[in-house]
Parts: sequence; structure tokens; C-alpha cells
Amino acid sequence: MILMGHGAGGRLSHQLVEEHFLPRFGSSALSELMDAGVVGELALTTDAFVVTPRVFPGGCLGRLAAAGTINDLCMVGAVPVGLSAAFILEEGFSLEELDLHVQALADCAAEAGVPVVAGDTKVVPRGAADGLFITTSGVGRLEGGFRPSPRLVRPGDAVIVSGTLGDHGMAVMALREGLALGGGELRSDVAPLAGLVRALRGAGLEVHAMRDPTRGGAAQSLLEIAGDAGVRITLDEAQIPVRGPVRAACEILGLDPLYVANEGKLLLILPAAQADEAVAVLRDARYGQAAAVIGRVEEGRGVVLRTSLGTTRSLRMAAGELLPRIC
Repeated sequence: MILMGHGAGGRLSHQLVEEHFLPRFGSSALSELMDAGVVGELALTTDAFVVTPRVFPGGCLGRLAAAGTINDLCMVGAVPVGLSAAFILEEGFSLEELDLHVQALADCAAEAGVPVVAGDTKVVPRGAADGLFITTSGVGRLEGGFRPSPRLVRPGDAVIVSGTLGDHGMAVMALREGLALGGGELRSDVAPLAGLVRALRGAGLEVHAMRDPTRGGAAQSLLEIAGDAGVRITLDEAQIPVRGPVRAACEILGLDPLYVANEGKLLLILPAAQADEAVAVLRDARYGQAAAVIGRVEEGRGVVLRTSLGTTRSLRMAAGELLPRIC
């Protein structure tokens, strides 16, 4: 029986993929479980977007659908060259709202310089879908030797994040729960990261791995990288950028920002000697102004957080659904 937790990106999601999909598809590219599959000199990815509410501070379903697929291509080092978009519409859905999401998707793709080259539309009866679902697919071109992979990660590397964590997940959750906070606005970070990755590629940095920490947040992404690379990643809580309103909302709802979804951030792992240059490159680019070194790669296994109190705790893969319908 399928549970909501199967869509959370955590332990149940991994079990679903490993037990029900991988044995039947048997693709070597799929078995890598990267953000996009690599076939020769091309990268291919697809994603379905079912967020609720569909419009939220800082973005909407349409912008999310474009950014999410563009970012997945970028995380394997590909230059996105084209998108397709499929719209599943429920009978009675507003044409005005449809135009909003289509325009937002088009604007986001144009911002990243990626054309929408194919699409499809289906209409289902009332009650058969929650208004609107969008599925986007993307193809990218791999150039030169810029091919990040967790297999390249090694002890001595630095772990960098391109900006504050938890913005998307908490913006959507706060709106859903009617949570009002003083002292700052909760806004999604949803954005295409093609420019950030282009800047990293142009700087000639030795990028070992990249990941956009969406479902399951930074914790889940780093656990996957550490597991694939056979290393331990140690994070410094004091160096992890989290906006005040996000931290406050997480405390109220009993959530950890490290496990909250992001849609406009990337995690970067590269040799520690290049960390300062990488941070400077990110901060000089759009969407990277709050970039920071947040940890290091060591011998061992797993992901460990060194807290501001000087203690340590091990991060674990989430078992269930923290924030349903977040992307």
C-alpha cells in the first residue's frame, strides 16, 4: 500500500525505488540515482510537480516545474538545452490560473535560456485530480570533463551551500497552516540555478559533486552523497545559513531546517583548497549571495552535525513525510 511517506524522498521513497522500480527497469544510468540520468554525452531528467497550494510567496507551480527540471540537469554538470511540459488539468479549472502557471514556467525557462520544445495537455473529470499537476522533462548536453559525481568525493573536501536553507518548504507550509510570523517574510527560494553552475564551470573549479536539496532537504542529499562515496560528512551548525523567519517557523512546527525542502539552492563538494574561491564565485552570481562553507568530508561513514553547543549528533534518513505536497 502506498503511503504519503513514499513521496517524501526519505527511507520509504528509497525502498519504493529500490524494490519496485530498479529491479524492473534495469538501466545502468537509472541505477546511479543521480538528479538526471547520463547517456553518452546527454543528460535526461523528468519530474512531476503536485505542490499545494499552487501559488505561494516567491513562486508558483509553474515556476517550480521549470526550475526543478533545469536544476536537476545542472546538478550532473549538463547544460540544459530543452524542456517539455505536460499539464494534467481537472475539469472546471480556471483558465486565468492556468495562464499564470504557464507564463511563470515560460519566464523561468527563458531566464535560464532553455526553450520549451514539446508538451502535452490532458483533462480529467472533476475530482480526479487536485486542479493542476505539471510534469516537466529536460535534456542537457555534457561538455568537457565537467561531470560531478558522488564517486569523486574524497576526505579533505569542503561542503558548501549556495544560500539559506529551508525557505521553500517553510513558505509553503506556513501558508498552508496559516502561520503568521513577525520580523520577516517567509518566501520560497524557487529559482533556476543554470547561472550558478555556469559560473562554477567557467571558474575552472574541480567540482566533485553537486546536489539541489529538494525533498528531504540538505540532510537527505548529504546522506545520499556520503553513502555513495563511502565517506563521513561533518557539518558545522554555526556556519549553516538559515533565515530568522525560517528558523522560527521550524521551531514552532517542530521541524529541522536541514530536512526542509529547497528549490533554489545547491550543495557543492570540492577540494578544500578551492573552497574560498568557490564561495566567492557563488556570491558574485545571482542566487548565490549567501553562499557559505558548512562542513567537510572525512574518513568514516554517515553525516554528523557539530552543534553550536559543541556536541555532535548523527543525521538519519527521514522515515516518513515531513512536508507533504511540497513540490
